[in-house]
Amino acid sequence: MAAAWEQLSDEWAGKPNVLIAEVDCTTEEGKPLCDKNEIQGFPSLKFGDPADLEDYEGDRDFESLSGFATENLKPVCSPTNIDLCDDERKAKIQELQQMSADDLGKLIKEQEEKINRANEKFESEIEALQERYEKVSEEKESTIAEIMASGLKLMRSVQAAAKVATGSEEL
Repeated sequence: MAAAWEQLSDEWAGKPNVLIAEVDCTTEEGKPLCDKNEIQGFPSLKFGDPADLEDYEGDRDFESLSGFATENLKPVCSPTNIDLCDDERKAKIQELQQMSADDLGKLIKEQEEKINRANEKFESEIEALQERYEKVSEEKESTIAEIMASGLKLMRSVQAAAKVATGSEEL
């Protein structure tokens, strides 16, 4: 991926309002930025408003990265680019800007807690599905073992031997 990243960086070098960069999260200089952006694994690719970066989930070859950059790396509606916003988004940004820092922080925390609850529910449901899958899989294996133990293998063997003895393809 390093070569594709370097090629992408070269392709976008000097273009206004776009930064293609890398940060070493293991260094003293890079760690605070990585912590702020909740970087968990390496390499992690992020994009978007520097104040609210999003995870890139696409393929990591040059063609995929370049296509994504062409489609997505452009100024977007935000408090720093209000002129790119429609009237509804401008009004929402202004409403949020008029809130106190504490109230805005509480609102953000409430929304993040909703996301956390949704993630927790998802994980819980996945765990329940996994447990159900394991139970059904065990039941299937047990049923097959019982059938085989009851003589299915011997039945098949007798059937095959009878076909050979009679020279018949059918029984």
